[in-house]
Amino acid sequence: MAKTMEPTVNVNEVSRISTGTTVKGEISSSNDIRIDGTFEGKIYSKGRVVVGEKALIKGDIVCSNVDFWGTMEGNFFVKDTLSLKSSSKVKGDLHIKRLQVELDAKFDGTCQMISEADFDRLVGGAAPAKPAAAPQAPSQPAAQSQNK
Repeated sequence: MAKTMEPTVNVNEVSRISTGTTVKGEISSSNDIRIDGTFEGKIYSKGRVVVGEKALIKGDIVCSNVDFWGTMEGNFFVKDTLSLKSSSKVKGDLHIKRLQVELDAKFDGTCQMISEADFDRLVGGAAPAKPAAAPQAPSQPAAQSQNK
């Protein structure tokens, strides 16, 4: 009998930043991430990111799905669904496939609905193994913009 090697999800495989903890830098994970503290930087996850009510995020989140209750200044790049809960306060741009917004959620920015192919193009298809820089608006060739 052949043994199948299907990964199992374990609650201990969720990375956590607890209330009262501040982290600055970059997180890259194949597992789910839960943030209840303060985070400044970029978060890359192939799984779900859950941000609690007391959490403060300054930076970008790149992942498959997000359940968001906290406060954020930064951009979302979500392969599937972003769920803005009633206590959420977001200032930044959304690049998402699906959006769910509860009453009283606050959002200040732009929203762009994208496909999975768009997501892969925007983040280089490499998150979280090798995070790509956040996409930027199209610019003129460097030679033209520097010589003027």
